[in-house]
Amino acid sequence: MDAYRRRDKVGLITFRGHSAELTLPPTHSVEIAARRPDELPAGGRTPLATGLLEAATVLQRERLRDPRLRPLLVVVTDGRATDGADAVARSLRAAEYLAGLRVTTVVIDGEGGPLRLGLAVRLAEVLGAEHLPVAEVTAGSVDRLREAGVA
Repeated sequence: MDAYRRRDKVGLITFRGHSAELTLPPTHSVEIAARRPDELPAGGRTPLATGLLEAATVLQRERLRDPRLRPLLVVVTDGRATDGADAVARSLRAAEYLAGLRVTTVVIDGEGGPLRLGLAVRLAEVLGAEHLPVAEVTAGSVDRLREAGVA
């Protein structure tokens, strides 16, 4: 609802298998954005680097359309990258590139289970992003970070 009131655009990029897809191009339609995650498939390989680079492409295109844009990128991940032998290293290089675009970013860490690798924490560090464990995500937590200038 806050996005609707502020006339923000909301977009969604998904990445699985060997590719990333702009599942929801940036839109002002909060209703469409709210329904879209329910329709997403899950499972398979995680091409995290490809997803981050697609986010960079979309954000750069939106900045060209509106130079006043103040984007907020929310990356929901466990930090694991599983699409090749050097997938984690490629993901961190993609994160460095994205960090160079000076996009305010929040990494929502979905890592669970007894074996924790801390890859989402590392990703947040490279991105210069705020790290937020999924258990701490509430309706207002990301928005509070944004308003505080952290995100």
